[in-house]
Amino acid sequence: MTDQQPQFPQLFLRLAISVTMLSAVADRFGFWGENAAWGNMANFSAYTRKLTFFLPEVLSTCSAYAATFFEILFPLMLILGFKTRIAAYGSSLLLLIFAISMAIALGPKAPLDYSVWVGSAGALLLAVQKQYSFSIDQSTQK
Repeated sequence: MTDQQPQFPQLFLRLAISVTMLSAVADRFGFWGENAAWGNMANFSAYTRKLTFFLPEVLSTCSAYAATFFEILFPLMLILGFKTRIAAYGSSLLLLIFAISMAIALGPKAPLDYSVWVGSAGALLLAVQKQYSFSIDQSTQK
């Protein structure tokens, strides 16, 4: 028995989390056309206000833009395998915040329908890996 980790499942998990998060960002920028949930940033900001009803409007709007920033940054880091552990923990936390906010504001069904809990758990599983195959992290390791 060897201590070697499976390489392709880990890479698939990195890509699956990344593509899923980037797809949500693409939706906000109108790239999904008629299949869009939001279609533009204004609609996404309004949706964010529903999820963050407890925040003042200015902070709710800031959280929509902050979420978008991190939903671009973390997936790109995961795809490249750059600072993968940080990106995976960040993705897990971000998705956990989404899941909790959705459950409080919209009820428990919403985060289940969008698999936000699964995404958060998958990112957490990725974060605790010993090494990252097919990554910048692996190639710069000494």
